Amino acid sequence: MTSPLAEREFKALLDVTVDAVIIIDHRGIIETFNRAAETLFQCTAAEAVGTNISLLMPEPHRGQHDLHIERYLATGVSRIIGVGREVEACRKDGSIFPAYLAVGRIRDADPPRFVGFLHDLTARHQVAEEQRQMVQRMARVSHLATMGEMAAAIAHEINQPLAAISNYALACERLLEAPKPELAEVQGAMRQISGQALRAAEIIRRVRDLVRTRTPRRELADISELVKAVSTLTQGVARLHDVRLSFQLADDLPPINVDGIQVQQVLLNLIHNAIEALTGSSGSGRDVIVRTRRSGTDEIEVSVVDSGPGVDPAIVQRIFDPFCTTKEQGTGLGLAISKSIVEAHRGRLDHRPNAPCGACFVVTLPVAEEVAP
Repeated sequence: MTSPLAEREFKALLDVTVDAVIIIDHRGIIETFNRAAETLFQCTAAEAVGTNISLLMPEPHRGQHDLHIERYLATGVSRIIGVGREVEACRKDGSIFPAYLAVGRIRDADPPRFVGFLHDLTARHQVAEEQRQMVQRMARVSHLATMGEMAAAIAHEINQPLAAISNYALACERLLEAPKPELAEVQGAMRQISGQALRAAEIIRRVRDLVRTRTPRRELADISELVKAVSTLTQGVARLHDVRLSFQLADDLPPINVDGIQVQQVLLNLIHNAIEALTGSSGSGRDVIVRTRRSGTDEIEVSVVDSGPGVDPAIVQRIFDPFCTTKEQGTGLGLAISKSIVEAHRGRLDHRPNAPCGACFVVTLPVAEEVAP
């Protein structure tokens, strides 16, 4: 039998414990509710003791808890006892908060009794959310900077169909001034005007999609189609810098579950970096190649390969660190943010030297779970 002194010492120990400590019996009835638990759940020990622990849980866990205890007592198979995990808990006022829960069985207790330790994760989640929002803001700043650097090439791409529209319109005017206009030729020129207008509109649409503020949204996508969409913008940059940009896209790749705009941002940054790496270089080997392929059974790869001088050995170990750059006007955020975006999609962004010269950056992304074997 426990002495009064031992009971007072035990209660004092519980009251100075930072984490919430709750002891329940084999029916889920609360026997002990320490001071930290009172603070955490905004409920006094007098109110909690004698009630079922499930009242501190939101649905659907509340309705299932007693069944879990019965199953454990009948089979001895545990899902949470001895294993800490993150859960949702419910305060007296009904508000739900994240908590880290560790549950243990009290040795030699008959009937069985269990002790749970809970730590509030609200502050940690808030910090993680603030960090996520900061990364998103930095990504947008870096992305707009990249688009700004590409502005001349984008303007050149739009000017081409506009110039063609002007030429075809003048041709139509001359044809119609003839004594007997060839209407078939006029119709052909009009079709060319319509086609060039659609081409200009498509370029503008792609730019608008890439720069607009939007809520991230993941959905099934074809990686090769995402690359093709980026190619419309990057081809203009390549021509402006006299770089041969080619695409080797595999057919019938499985879909990936991604935010397409974010992945396009990564690809745009990598291709733009590869083209810039060739700026100022001479010789015939001014090539950037973008490839897609399947890697193993549950991953796809996109590689961006250039034939430039390669990454400076002095920074090769730090190229994915924020603010690491050799560009005079660079922010040093592009690769760091690209890596964070890829990792948020459960993927990898790696660098390796290209043989015989240049650099290769590889984006690896998991196949969508719906289709992964």
